[in-house]
Amino acid sequence: MDLEKHPSAPAPAPAAELRASDADRDRIAQILSDALAEGRLTSEEHSDRLDSLYALRTVGELDLLVRDLPVPGTAARQEHGYAAGPPRGPVGAPGGPVETLVAVCSSSTRKGRWRPGAHTRAVSVLGDITIDLTEAVFEQQLTEINVTCVLGNVEVLVPENVTLRGYGTGVLGNVEVHGEGSGEVDPHAPVVIVRGFALLGNIEARRKVGARLVDLARRLRKGAGEGVSGGPAR
Repeated sequence: MDLEKHPSAPAPAPAAELRASDADRDRIAQILSDALAEGRLTSEEHSDRLDSLYALRTVGELDLLVRDLPVPGTAARQEHGYAAGPPRGPVGAPGGPVETLVAVCSSSTRKGRWRPGAHTRAVSVLGDITIDLTEAVFEQQLTEINVTCVLGNVEVLVPENVTLRGYGTGVLGNVEVHGEGSGEVDPHAPVVIVRGFALLGNIEARRKVGARLVDLARRLRKGAGEGVSGGPAR
């Protein structure tokens, strides 16, 4: 009989104690955005929770930010008499097509009156990319831009009255997201989140003073069938 004692494997950490991933933060950001559009959160509450989102470290801490909010789709099921279902579980990040901008030893610009999707990816290698949202027509409350920059430069411009948030990592490079500006944030305007990685490169996201976007969330609440007239106020 083998009486040798083998050390037991350490028990896995509870799910709530796991370090939060980018996908976890995307999931919470989407729930907060939906709550703002539906009037469940004020602009101040939404801003405070969004600021906390990128400072917290574990999945359990993130879930506390939305414990008083419904999972997307839950409220509609309850209104139609369906059971609420099991407690909140992981909700994937919103899907949909991803627009990709690539600049390799070149430049790429997206500006003017265009319709950005919920997700945009920008990759710059020894190149320059400009993503100008100041005249864009937003068709969703939350717009996410993922940037990878190697020995290049990427600039993101947004109207001065939107909510701009972001975070990133720079290795001998810079990632700067200027979420605070001189203009007053419109509580009904979209939320733009910039996530970046810069290796010997520079990523900057900022508000463009003088460019303002008309509200979006109020129109969305009136009905998806109505047209959205975006663009800066003249």
